[in-house]
Amino acid sequence: MTQSNSNASSSSTSSLSRSFPDTEDDQTIASILTITEEEKSQVVKKLGSRLSHLDSIPHAPRVNHEIPDVNDATLDHERLSERLAAYGLAELQIAGDGNCQFQALSDQLFRNPKHHKHMRKQVVKQLKHFRKFYESYVPMKYNSYLKQMKKSGEWGDHVTLQAAADRFETKICVVTSFRDTCYIEIMPKNKNPVREVWLSFWSEVHYNSLYAIEDVPTKVPRKRHWLF
Repeated sequence: MTQSNSNASSSSTSSLSRSFPDTEDDQTIASILTITEEEKSQVVKKLGSRLSHLDSIPHAPRVNHEIPDVNDATLDHERLSERLAAYGLAELQIAGDGNCQFQALSDQLFRNPKHHKHMRKQVVKQLKHFRKFYESYVPMKYNSYLKQMKKSGEWGDHVTLQAAADRFETKICVVTSFRDTCYIEIMPKNKNPVREVWLSFWSEVHYNSLYAIEDVPTKVPRKRHWLF
């Protein structure tokens, strides 16, 4: 890692602790984030180079749509699998227990999906403290949305992805199963990203953590908790 990247990581870690009052959870996340930055740098470069020629569409935060029917979902999954294979990418399979977005983000940021509760807590803090950034994208009472999103097992959406990008000063790269959109980049608002994470999104069904096929770690136990 270069000196400039090291300084950026250190600055970002400090800002993470300063954004909200210090808690044990915040300090734990900040320390883990610092430890994992260097080991991730080469992996991220590989992924970025493989999709550097693709154009991403502007990200529009939104809540989840309805789950597609079995036939549409099957076609979506096949489309996603073909795209990942074409670019030499592989998924670390994340448990389908309703926490998949936060587990996938946890795996990318901390190299372990088990910190998903901390991820959810940080994202909800971001949504609460910077309400003006997100409220217009939520088609329900915002306090009800926050209360709902606090619950373990509540599915993350594209609003929570934007909040995660803002909270962790992170560029979130998503390879999707959408028919007309292969690739989405979610950038932090008013900040330059100091890190990059990669997710796959099986539309309205599931998120996984993405790696170059030769770098995917040993898979975590998989729980098939959705319909398929």
